[in-house]
Order: sequence, then C-alpha cells, then structure tokens
Amino acid sequence: MSGNQDLLQRSLNHVWHPCTQMKHHERTPLVPIARGDGAWLFDTDGKVYLDAVSSWWVNLFGHNRSEIKDAIKAQLDQLEHVMLAGFTHAPVVELSEKLSALTGLGHAFYGSDGASATEIALKMSFHYWRNRGQAQKTRFISLQNSYHGETLGALSVTDVAIFKDTYAPLILQSAQMPSPDSRLAAAGESEEDLALRCADALEAYVTEHHAELAAFIIEPLVQGAAGMAMYHADYLRRAREICSRYDIHLIADEIAVGFGRTGTLFACEQAGGTVSDIADFVCLSKGITGGYLPLSVVLTTDDVYQAFYHDQTAKGFLHSHSYTGNPLACSAALATLKLFETSDVLGNNQKTAQQLWTAVQAYDLPLQHVRQRGMITAFEVDNKNPQFARDCYAAALRHGLLLRPIANTVYWMPPYCLNAAEIDHLVQATQTTILESMACS
Repeated sequence: MSGNQDLLQRSLNHVWHPCTQMKHHERTPLVPIARGDGAWLFDTDGKVYLDAVSSWWVNLFGHNRSEIKDAIKAQLDQLEHVMLAGFTHAPVVELSEKLSALTGLGHAFYGSDGASATEIALKMSFHYWRNRGQAQKTRFISLQNSYHGETLGALSVTDVAIFKDTYAPLILQSAQMPSPDSRLAAAGESEEDLALRCADALEAYVTEHHAELAAFIIEPLVQGAAGMAMYHADYLRRAREICSRYDIHLIADEIAVGFGRTGTLFACEQAGGTVSDIADFVCLSKGITGGYLPLSVVLTTDDVYQAFYHDQTAKGFLHSHSYTGNPLACSAALATLKLFETSDVLGNNQKTAQQLWTAVQAYDLPLQHVRQRGMITAFEVDNKNPQFARDCYAAALRHGLLLRPIANTVYWMPPYCLNAAEIDHLVQATQTTILESMACS
C-alpha cells in the first residue's frame, strides 16, 4: 500500500473532517499531505499541488517560511504557554502594542480562531450596552450572504443556508441588510451606485430599530463564503456614518481579508484612514500568524474597554479560552508582522495581482463577473454541471493545483510568494481544470 493509501484509510477510519460530507470521500479520495514548501504542498507519494487557496485563506508567505519557523522555535525554548488570566508575557504584550499601532484600537482580547473572535465581539458589544445602562440593545444586523463563523453566536449573524438552517432552532435571530455585492447591480447601475443604494436601505432599517440594536457586523470589501462577493468602499464609509449617528457599534470582520489580502494591510483602510476610523471592533485571525498556529484577536476602543473597568466582577468581560494569547502563536504573529515591516509586501502583491488580472482577462472561457481585490481574484463559470464545484476541485488536483470553488465561483487566494513560473502554472492549470469540469455536465 502506498504512503497515500495507508494514511487516507487511517484518516477515514478515525478522523471526522470539517465542512465535509464524509460519504463523498467514497468517490473523491482525501489527499494526505506530508510537507509544504513555498506555494507548494507535497503528498506522501511525492505529488505536488500549488496551494491556490492558501490552505483555507491562512497562509500568507508560503509554507516552511524560515522567519516564522525560527521565531516559533526561539519562543519554544523560553515559554510554550501560560494562562493569560492573572499573568502576562512579552509576546502577547508586544503583539498587542503593534496591532494597536496598526489599527488605532487600544485593547486586544485573544481567542484561538475566527468564530471565537466573532463570539467575543458580539458578547462584548452586548455587554458594553448593558454596562452603560442600555440593556435593551440586544440585537445584531449583518449583510445578506454574510459568513462570520459556525459557533452558535457566529451563526446568528451568518446568512449562508447550508451552514445555518439546520441549527436555526438553537440560534438568536438577527436581521440581514441588502448586500452591496457588485454582482447584484441592476442594469446600468455602477458598483458605487449599488453601494449607496444598499447603504440607504441600511439607514432605513437602523432608523427604525436603532434603540434595540447593539452592532452591525460586516466583512469589509469581500464576503468570502458568498463566493468572493466584492463591493465598493463607499458602503463602509456610509455604514460608519450611520452607525455613529444612531449609536450602534460597527464590527469589522477582517478574519479573511486582513493582512494584505485586499491590497491594503486591512480592508477597512480603503474606506479612508485607519481601522479605528471605520470600526469599533475588528476581528482578526487566519493570516495573523502567517498560517502557522491558531490565533485570533478582537481589538476595540478605549471607550469599550472602560465600560468594563469596574469594582464589580460581574461588570468585567469574563469570557475566556484556555490557550488565550498563547506565546508560540503570538511569536508567529510577530514574525508575520515583521515580514510586512522588512519587505515591500503590498507593493509586490500589487505586481502579482496585476499579472493574475492580465492572465484571467485573456481566458477564452464562459466567465462572468470577473473581479479582483488585491490578492483575491474571482469569477463565475457559466456551465450546466450541477456538481461543478466538486468536479473542478478533483480535476484541479489531477493537474497539481489546489482549488476549492464555491458553487460556480472559482477564485484564487494564493500565498504572496508566487513567482512567474508558479503564476503560469496556476493560470494554465485552472483553464484546463475548468474545461474538464464543464465537460462533465
């Protein structure tokens, strides 16, 4: 039995894989990965795959990056973990200082993944209003087709049916605002006009319900699970104005789009100024450690922090995770931020993105809504194959490429380290994959 076959059978016997109907693996085998290097993944039989989705959007600078590995190793010789309740340590302090300087938000509260960051922000917003004597502000709003995680609180502001509907009896109800997704523009309507129309609808709802609203949570510029829905930054500007006018919080979920994905360090910056000019809370995860260790953080304002600063324990924010602020994860995050400081990451990404944009424009394929924000490129494939996403994923693997389409949406969100040859492989393998997947219809 080959290395691949042995490991995948053992995995099927004992591992319940995420976001997966396990029975599908009777037809589509698991891929046992042995190692990674740069933009590439290597399976246990030596076959290579270009990681075009950054291993679920987390890997920024490539696999096996020495600067991040060395930082983790150095920290491992000092302190692997200590609880953050009643204790502190240098990596978490330094990381908090750096994130505060980058975002303009004063205090950092740590979790371990994106969903836990969403939970923290929602609870913190609700509890803020309670501590301020406005306990009636208990409801949240989000965008249509939004995705903010799959724990129960996060699902309450998520609007993707396949994740949410089964658990509807367990979750709080929230309201979804019209999405400024550029694909939804009416005939002759610009992306900017659509954004402003949707902002008017948001204002109409908030005007009527603001007394009971705690916060509006939003994925800035790109709604990932909605099929890389992209929208104009004017919507963020208007949303901030509306939230300020009617005294509700704005939570920016930058879990997927932070750390250079959309062309700026944080997507909120494209609406003008710093993150703090747009958001009362920002949720960060995925790329924060370069894809090396689990970590998430919620940063918020000094005003929010002060609302919990009290002699009564019950007025404190008592949420906790065992591995909150783990020193190893914080060291990986510090090394990730240092790479932004010591090299022109955003400038180099701009050049890579332009190459990808030029390449996709040259495709002779039935594509719709070709779009790009920074290092995220996406398009829909007009085809009649009801299993297009699964067939495309499988075909891409045959051609040495990891793609994970969302319905008919094919997207690229690769690590930032791509060279010219890797870009060419990505472009050519994607074209071949699409043609094969369409033929399956």
